[in-house]
Amino acid sequence: MVIRKRFGQHFLHDPAVIRRIIDAVAPTRGERVVELGPGRGALTFGLLERAHRLDAIEIDRDLARLLEADPRAQDRLHLHVENMLDTDFTLLRGQGPKLRIVGNLPYNVSTPMMFHLLSQRGAIEDMHFMLQKEVVDRMAAAPGGKEYGRLTVMLAAYAEVEALFEVGPGAFRPPPKVRSGVVRLRPSTAPRFAIGSDVALRTLAQAAFSHRRKTLRNGLKGLLSGADVEACGIDPQLRPETLTPEQFGRLAVTYEHKRAADAPPRDALRKRGAREG
Repeated sequence: MVIRKRFGQHFLHDPAVIRRIIDAVAPTRGERVVELGPGRGALTFGLLERAHRLDAIEIDRDLARLLEADPRAQDRLHLHVENMLDTDFTLLRGQGPKLRIVGNLPYNVSTPMMFHLLSQRGAIEDMHFMLQKEVVDRMAAAPGGKEYGRLTVMLAAYAEVEALFEVGPGAFRPPPKVRSGVVRLRPSTAPRFAIGSDVALRTLAQAAFSHRRKTLRNGLKGLLSGADVEACGIDPQLRPETLTPEQFGRLAVTYEHKRAADAPPRDALRKRGAREG
């Protein structure tokens, strides 16, 4: 089997690690389990044995054909040959139970894939991923450390994140140059704290963590004033890594209110459009 570098393929082969991941997911019969990037099937058939049905999304047609031809697949393994970033998980769920997502994600698509899934979180029960350990550390970081940042804040708004265990390079073929980690996400349909809007929270977090060494007063200049920050019960002299996600949510709510207050009235926009037309 040719390893396609463009897909970022590192195949899991360590039986102890495979067993530990499947035990962490603990699928049961009747649950709707979806595996992302099954590869050569290291996790696939263990998951299938417990869940008795499995959807798998694989971009590599050669690997998909191998999995479909495996006698263990029978009619219980349903392959979707497509890019997981294009998958409509709400459509995949249909009227059935919420999806349980499992995947050894390629490092080059891990972050966009998580946000793609969270954009459809109403269809998802939980997610278990193998990711680069550095990414897992950032996802689950507590305020105050160098790993804590925009990714931590954005994920915290919509999911409970739990780092489970580390995995060494030797568990894969070919071995990657980095350590990996397994993480669990339990998404919430509604934001877990007030955020104003996705755009507001993203804007504030990006601005703040683009200037980690600056105080909030300076890092958020042009978005919020020092007085705005103080009105949220937050010292504007603090640096961004000291704030909790909920405090970023408070700032985002204030920013959203300011944007709404500064926006031209709809009637004015309509009149301007009529004049320009």
